[in-house]
Formats: sequence, structure tokens, C-alpha cells
Amino acid sequence: MIAAALAAREKASAPYSKFKVGAAVLASTGEIFEGCNIESSSYGLTICAERVAIFKAVSEGADAFEAIAVVADTDKLTTPCGACRQVIWENCGNVYVHLANLHGLREVIEMKELLPMAFDDSFLD
Repeated sequence: MIAAALAAREKASAPYSKFKVGAAVLASTGEIFEGCNIESSSYGLTICAERVAIFKAVSEGADAFEAIAVVADTDKLTTPCGACRQVIWENCGNVYVHLANLHGLREVIEMKELLPMAFDDSFLD
């Protein structure tokens, strides 16, 4: 998954921030879906790599996931933003999140650690 996220990062469109991120989500079928961040000059329309990967997977019929990987070129590991954490939780649940940078630093963390007390459909009943 890290290799797939690295490859996806190379496709990122980040002309404004220059902050390229790649992500890869592992479906329970074993298929890996990649995503990269895509920026817009209207910043609110920018979409993160994690959401691109998940939305791509869902649009291709995947509905259960094992893990997600996120890669960025930073000194410390880059975790998913708040919006991505919510999307990961709702679509993937308490999966393992593999974080990596271009300098060989890696860490695996459970989603529940990144989004404690998550809001989900259980509150909508």
C-alpha cells in the first residue's frame, strides 16, 4: 500500500501549496485504490488524497476496507485532516492507517486513535 500511495503522490495536482499527498486504500477483496490530492484555485474545492482514494474505491463497487496508507514529503508523518478522518471512519471504520514520508519514517495507527468518539450513523437513529 505504501508503494501505491507513493505512486499516487506523483500524480498529485498541487500548484498552489506544492504539498503533494498520495493515498491508497485496501479493499477487503485485496484490491488497492489510489488517490492523490487535487487543488483548486478556489481552495474550498480542493480534495485530499484520502478522499479521492476512498471515493474512487466506492465508485468502483468496493464496500469493505482493511487499511489506508497516506504518504507526504514532510519531516514528521502527515495524518489525515479532519474531513478525511470523518470520511475514512464512515466508509472504512476502524481500519489501520499506515503513515509514511519520503525519508523512510513509518507508523501504523488505528483509526479510532485518530478520531476518538467519532460521529457516525449510530447517532441518527
